[in-house]
Amino acid sequence: MQPSRATRPEYLAAFSELIQRIAESLRKLPTRSLPIKMYVAGGAAVHFYSGERISNDVDAVFSKRIALPSDLEVTYRDPDGAARLLYFDRQYNDTFALMHKDAHDDSVPLTLKEIDASILEVRLLSALDLAVSKISRFSGQDRDDITALAKHDLIKSAALRRRSLEAMKNYVGNLDSLKSTIDVACRIVGDVEQRNSGKR
Repeated sequence: MQPSRATRPEYLAAFSELIQRIAESLRKLPTRSLPIKMYVAGGAAVHFYSGERISNDVDAVFSKRIALPSDLEVTYRDPDGAARLLYFDRQYNDTFALMHKDAHDDSVPLTLKEIDASILEVRLLSALDLAVSKISRFSGQDRDDITALAKHDLIKSAALRRRSLEAMKNYVGNLDSLKSTIDVACRIVGDVEQRNSGKR
């Protein structure tokens, strides 16, 4: 897929530069080891789908364990001329997020100019799995991200409930609390669906 038309070009340029640095570090690997797949989640993925929320960090995991280059920070200027920083979050780990077992298989390839997909294949979590991944922490920001995905008609409440409950089958711990959070998330999406249908 191509980034949403609402994606800010200066953010896209900074993101692409960051990805290019990672790709360059992989260029000398044996062909049999390539491509490395990069699965992008978090605010970066939300922005590429909806054009909303500019995130300062890139949350992503890879199909193989790799030694990342040291310089994974890019400075750029937003439309108002203010300096911004985009960096790769080396602490991100999707183990603690609610994640469907097929999330990586169902991810969507993101086409970026000057990035050779035969070396580094950049993929976004599907909009649905991205919403599911927001449920565990469920901060105000996570709620806003789920709302944005619903507002752009990228997710439905019934599908979100189904996918979340399927994902939960592979988890242990306080599942009652997680079920309650799923209920709230689905109500948020349902409310947006009603508003969207009223506009038609």
